[in-house]
Amino acid sequence: MTTALQVDREPPGAPPPVRRRRRRLWTDVVRYRWLFFLMLPGIVYFVLFRFWPMYGARIAFKNYIPFLGVDGSEWVGFAHFQEFLTNPDFPRLLTNTMIVAALSLFIAFPLTIVLALLLNELRLQILKRTVQTLVYIPHFLSWTVVVSITALMFSIGDGPLWTFFSWLFDTDANMLASRDWFRPLILMQMVWKDTGWGTIIFLAALAGVDQEQYEAAIIDGAGRWQRVWNITIPSIMPTIVVLLILQTGQILNTGFEQIYLMSNSLNRSVADVFDTYVYFAGIQQGAYSYATAVGLFKAIIGLVLIFGTNWLAKRFNQQGIF
Repeated sequence: MTTALQVDREPPGAPPPVRRRRRRLWTDVVRYRWLFFLMLPGIVYFVLFRFWPMYGARIAFKNYIPFLGVDGSEWVGFAHFQEFLTNPDFPRLLTNTMIVAALSLFIAFPLTIVLALLLNELRLQILKRTVQTLVYIPHFLSWTVVVSITALMFSIGDGPLWTFFSWLFDTDANMLASRDWFRPLILMQMVWKDTGWGTIIFLAALAGVDQEQYEAAIIDGAGRWQRVWNITIPSIMPTIVVLLILQTGQILNTGFEQIYLMSNSLNRSVADVFDTYVYFAGIQQGAYSYATAVGLFKAIIGLVLIFGTNWLAKRFNQQGIF
């Protein structure tokens, strides 16, 4: 009678398990060489711009002096982190960053889902493709162009949007330099530029919804809103959760270019965020170690938020990213 031990026993002369795994790995590489070749640019990008800079992140724990180099600079431990957390500007920076992040997470992100659902309901293909193209175009404009368009649209006296909002709110304020108007303008720019582009993933998820479910719901007398609420949204919920987790991890990355171009001396108190603070401290003031510590602080918080949101999603029986 053959035992389990005899079945699992290696045949005589067989190569060791490690050698067999290596041979299988190289066989797969040769077989799928063109797929690996397509992956090569992405791998090179992440190695050069994501992993290699981590070597220089050590200066966050040192008093970096360019003449001495990274290895020759004095080790100071968590002194820069302590200085940042006790800085009088920290509460203001944290508040401004979280408000801008909340606008993106709780307004701009849901609008992407809403727009995708509305596009999915269009039955005239020509109209659907036209609208999709029109809402995709702003994504390909740089923030410099977007801010320039904003300046033209909200210029005092002759800006069409300035004229409209001045009439609507009965004000003649300079909206581009106003503290009260800074965050609404930032939100409008984010929605106009990226909402249409963000619908691509959701439209791909909507294309995979089983059409038989809709047919069965129609036979049962379900209306359009009931079909969306009970079939469409639950079907794309895994995609929503995954993107929400990734969005949460980027909550402190409010975007340097947009904020920097929209800020000025009159709205600086509400415009300063972590990203612009790193630029001012690191580039303008030359505090390289301090600025690196601030950036590393952001990265650590983002990593914690990703793990926390992923754990929370699984607690609610949703599929996480790992």
